[in-house]
Amino acid sequence: MTKNNGRQTAQRRQQNRKRFGRWIFFSVAIIFAMFIGRFFYIAIFQTANHVNLRKSVERLYASKTEIKAQRGTIYDSDNQPIAEDTSTYSIYIVLSKTAVAFGKREYLANKDKDRAAEVLSKNLSISYEQVKKILNPENQDVYQVELGTAGKNISLETKNKIEAANIKGIDFTQSQARLYPNGTFASQLVGIAENNAGKLVGVMGLESQYNKLLTGVNGVKKFEKDITGTPIPGAKIKSKKARNGDNIYTTLDSRLQTYLETLMSQAQSKYQPKEMTAVLMDAKTGAIVAATQRPTFNAQTKVGLSDMWRDILVEDGFEPGSTMKILTMAAAINSGNYNANATYKSGTYKINNQTVSDWNTSGWGNITYRDAFIRSSNVGMAHLEQIMGAKTWLKYIKSFGLLKSTDSGLPNEAKGSIEYKYPIEQANTAYGQGINVTVFQMLQAFSAITNNGKMVKPQLVRKIVNPNSGKIVYKFNKKVVGTPIKSSTAKKVLSMMQDVVYNPNGTGSAFKINGYRIGVKTGTAQIGDSTGTGYLKGEMNYIFSVAGVAPANNPKYILYITMKQPTTFAGGTSGEMLASVFNPLLKRALDENVTQITSNTQVTIGNYIGKNSTKIKNSLNSEGLLVTEIGSGSKIIDQSETAGSTSLSGERVILLTNGDKLMPDLSGWSRNDVVKLGKLLGINFDIEGSGYVDQQSVVANKSLDGIKNISVKLK
Repeated sequence: MTKNNGRQTAQRRQQNRKRFGRWIFFSVAIIFAMFIGRFFYIAIFQTANHVNLRKSVERLYASKTEIKAQRGTIYDSDNQPIAEDTSTYSIYIVLSKTAVAFGKREYLANKDKDRAAEVLSKNLSISYEQVKKILNPENQDVYQVELGTAGKNISLETKNKIEAANIKGIDFTQSQARLYPNGTFASQLVGIAENNAGKLVGVMGLESQYNKLLTGVNGVKKFEKDITGTPIPGAKIKSKKARNGDNIYTTLDSRLQTYLETLMSQAQSKYQPKEMTAVLMDAKTGAIVAATQRPTFNAQTKVGLSDMWRDILVEDGFEPGSTMKILTMAAAINSGNYNANATYKSGTYKINNQTVSDWNTSGWGNITYRDAFIRSSNVGMAHLEQIMGAKTWLKYIKSFGLLKSTDSGLPNEAKGSIEYKYPIEQANTAYGQGINVTVFQMLQAFSAITNNGKMVKPQLVRKIVNPNSGKIVYKFNKKVVGTPIKSSTAKKVLSMMQDVVYNPNGTGSAFKINGYRIGVKTGTAQIGDSTGTGYLKGEMNYIFSVAGVAPANNPKYILYITMKQPTTFAGGTSGEMLASVFNPLLKRALDENVTQITSNTQVTIGNYIGKNSTKIKNSLNSEGLLVTEIGSGSKIIDQSETAGSTSLSGERVILLTNGDKLMPDLSGWSRNDVVKLGKLLGINFDIEGSGYVDQQSVVANKSLDGIKNISVKLK
């Protein structure tokens, strides 16, 4: 029994070993089969764990570069840029001795630190001592250092000056920025765009309103690389073009806008008002020719930005005062409630035991309503409102476009408001109290007077163009938004506005301009106090204003100026304060208009390369272009304007000839003309200021041989 048991046990062990062997064999076979199957699956479908292996390898050995789209440019009426893309740079200085590339030093050596501090302090707003301290940190293991705000947002010109010193270890990072070449130039209207996470975003004005159109779409360039990151020769390069943002062309006349900014700054300095606005508008089309406000800011340097963000031309409502009488008189005449022979007693007038007073509370006795307009009588306008009736007068207020946005295309435009419940409130609105309006609303309403009864919308944008296709996205057209009065009514009001200037009893004698017939209406509006229940007291606590049209017989322009709470009259009257801006600006606009009527022709530019410079110059001069010839030779080798483009009479064309190059006299040149000259000559122009060239570092007629940099100052 014992032997049998032993044999049975041995047999069972042998059977168990066989079973275990078979199990191991089949297990290994199954695992191997799975590996083989997985291998074939991956080989055939090129996918593992839902990951496309082929694409992963392509990504591993592929690289892509983002192609930055250009933000659209904003132009003036002469197609000169007033807001365009540029680059700014930030400095960093490498100090670590480990910074070596291709066996060459790429760090700032100790022996070069004094010279580096000298160069950096000379070109940046930081002292020599401060730079030295930064370049010698306590922690010797610092890899690189920066210069704080002084080393950020550096212009290309400044970067080039620093690089010219050729100091190892000083490097730059580039970022997209916005250039506003004219500085203080309708700043709240044009607006600004700021770099937000590497992308320019409009934050006010046109830059904000049209941000979506101005913003382009970045492109991309893809290529294959080896394990070292080097592009593989002959490999396919895939790219998607960047789509640049749309370009905006405004109605602003740079010459008049720059002149207006100068006049406003002078008035601000002399009279020190809390706020001031001025807008010159084409009386027939509604195009904004020039417009600004105070406080304002320099869009390039951002100086003054913290003083005033709002565009008070469209965002702020105010009581217009006596300029409202233009609309009151028009409504009374048009509704048949004006009697040229009727008179009333001036001075004071009671409505439900509340008194309406003239600025001359003693009055001028019994006078006509025409005299009421000329003398700016509140009592006369209150009588006209009572004669018309509150319902009729309110209808005209609305038909003149008040109490609703003009939809001018600018952000945050206010609608205005009115207090019109009681008879005294209704009468108050007839002379511009108890109703809030915006500057643009008043300009729109005044256009009915200058346009034979047809009211046109104020517009700042004349067209928007897609630069990728050349297609016009939007085109400015004169837009009539209502006909509140008849043509005959408009003519009668224009006649009265002239009397305000030329009648001995008129309040607008300060606004006479030699050589032109002018029509105006002056205004002096009270300012509500902080409680909202009354008005401020004191001779300076008013909004002084003037609305003018010229030439009065057939107006080309409307000029509307307001001045809030001047600190001092500086020895003059409110009329003289406003006239300091009104008269010179309007005269210059009228003078330029006369010139344009006689010579505003378009000239198509040809291809002049290889042709005789004297013949081409004479031909272009005869067509009204300003021609500047650079070079002593007679053969044209380059030109500032491309063949097929058009230029208006009075614009500059630069012809580059063979022979010696001499420095031209740049006095009176625009920034754009200077930039064109720099491109032709291959010279870097360092441009400071805004306006037109006043100074140049290289004198006229000096040889340009060897000159690489020239500084000019605009004023």
